Amino acid sequence: MGLLVDGVWHEDWYDTDKSGGRFERFDSTFRNWVTADGAPGPRGDGGFKAEAGRYHLYVAGSCPWAHRAVIYRKLKGLEDLVSLSIASSRKHPKGWWFHEGEGLIPDDVNGAEHMYEVYVKAEPAYSGRVTVPVLWDRERGTIVNNESSEIIRMFDTAFDRLGATGPELYPEALSAEIDAVNDRVYATLNNGVYRCGFATSQAAYDEAIYPMFETLDWLDARLADRRYLLGDALTEADWRLFPTLVRFDLAYHGNFKCNIRRIQDYPNLWGYTRELYQMPGIAETIDLDAMKAGYYTIQAVNPRQIVPAGPEIDFRTPHGRG
Repeated sequence: MGLLVDGVWHEDWYDTDKSGGRFERFDSTFRNWVTADGAPGPRGDGGFKAEAGRYHLYVAGSCPWAHRAVIYRKLKGLEDLVSLSIASSRKHPKGWWFHEGEGLIPDDVNGAEHMYEVYVKAEPAYSGRVTVPVLWDRERGTIVNNESSEIIRMFDTAFDRLGATGPELYPEALSAEIDAVNDRVYATLNNGVYRCGFATSQAAYDEAIYPMFETLDWLDARLADRRYLLGDALTEADWRLFPTLVRFDLAYHGNFKCNIRRIQDYPNLWGYTRELYQMPGIAETIDLDAMKAGYYTIQAVNPRQIVPAGPEIDFRTPHGRG
């Protein structure tokens, strides 16, 4: 989990000494947008027009942020429009790495062995964390965006005239409510599991763990009288939550000490998680073994990097939600 400093790789962990043991996430750096006509998006420069075959998505199977983008690529029918590379989930001293293997897709666009090489190609003196997902522009030879929440919004609408399918997942009429749910879920749950797992003081851990389970309690209660988070139709809020839920009992409960309760202990959340998992194409975006290996080979959290045999979780059992 290193970083680049002026284009040079450094194998450094997150410095939590200055934050009282708290994990603090770095902001994403590349923030341009692909739009239908190439006009500037909500931020960044213009010129990134939605075109078939122009863009390439870099992901890793264990990463929940990258999983969002893979889900949208599947749901919106973009697989023939946006190509894909999948990095190994097992941790490497030089970060995300590409090689041949089951469930992996090497980088046939830039020929990178490690993800940091892609960042350096885009910006030779880049300084910062090397994360996925990354959306790459073949035409300009650069990174368009490495912020998952923005990539999924691009995938939601920018490629519509090129044959993207499925309903819009961020409808304007629901945008304020989606944003409110997203804000709470991100702060206390999506990022909250990392604040627990990477905490290096008891106080920092305690500060993160209880709000996280308060949010899980709130979500379970919310789903008691509605099919999805915003009602009868799936929205962005559901697909931003799902990658965390599907990893929770598998990795966060054990390796990240998020062990007050499991998702399986929440009747509404557990049924909801299974329902989303069983939707057409979604199971194809999930490699449970890669997810588990990715988390348990984080040396700073699990120094021996022993990957446990369990738990056994069956997301295919009937969800009983109609």
